[in-house]
Amino acid sequence: MTGKGTVICRLDLLGITLLILTGCAKPDAERLDHPRLVANVGSRDVVFYSKAVGRQMRYRVILPLSVPTNGHLPVVYLLHGGGGDFRDWSNYSDVARFAGAGLVLVMPQGDYSYYLNAVQPHENRYEDYIVHDLVSDVETKFAVASHRADRSIVGVSMGGFGAIKITLSHPDLFNFVGALSPAIDVARRPFSIKRFQQYRALAAIFGPWGSRSRRDNDPFVLVQSVNRAAAPYVFLSCGEGEGLLPANRQFAAILQARQLAHEFHVVPGGHDWNQWNNELPKVFESLQRHISHDANSVVVPPHL
Repeated sequence: MTGKGTVICRLDLLGITLLILTGCAKPDAERLDHPRLVANVGSRDVVFYSKAVGRQMRYRVILPLSVPTNGHLPVVYLLHGGGGDFRDWSNYSDVARFAGAGLVLVMPQGDYSYYLNAVQPHENRYEDYIVHDLVSDVETKFAVASHRADRSIVGVSMGGFGAIKITLSHPDLFNFVGALSPAIDVARRPFSIKRFQQYRALAAIFGPWGSRSRRDNDPFVLVQSVNRAAAPYVFLSCGEGEGLLPANRQFAAILQARQLAHEFHVVPGGHDWNQWNNELPKVFESLQRHISHDANSVVVPPHL
């Protein structure tokens, strides 16, 4: 078909492309928000300006309603997956109950960033936003411990990648890292015509294939040089029905070969919140064993 019919056909294709690029995430106004809170905990949403990304960013905090006077509680940063937002952890999991064990849970906005300082656009410096701006803002506004021994970070999928990458690049910042179904191999994924749009999005974040920026943000490279004595404890898990399992097995083998303190679990289920929610008791049991519980951190033993 030529003429007007050709124009209409091309416009239809353009419309479909735009729907693919923009239709995956609902506008904030359309997102349902029903946090799964429990007795004796509360939540607060915070908006603050991040110098790293040059705009207002949001995070949700879930914390005990009763915080001891002059107490500084251990803090856990929870990173959401791709296509999600800062409300996911509270809406799709039962993580709030662990705040009742004397923890402050912080759930930041991560957009589709893999929590990295993107190659393009340069102002999308999400890693700096997390490790500098967010941590500083949380420690200014909430009664949380401000030292590594009582800081942890846990993520799912994209957030699992971000948690691992951030701790390997900043081992002095977090004492414990949990990664549930992390997209651990994302920096190594080659061009695929079937996933062309995903490849373009990842190239903007990680840089072109074979670039130094890809290597600098590849956990398989970073784990080879991290100081064993300074490395955080790693909790790693993946569902037996996931395509990510082979890459996670490979990463766990490197942790084992380098004698880095860790545990690796292959669990029933796929890449979804049902599987991740079922893993949370094990994650937080391990986390409680590895935070300091010092005199300034008043922690109630969990009864879960």
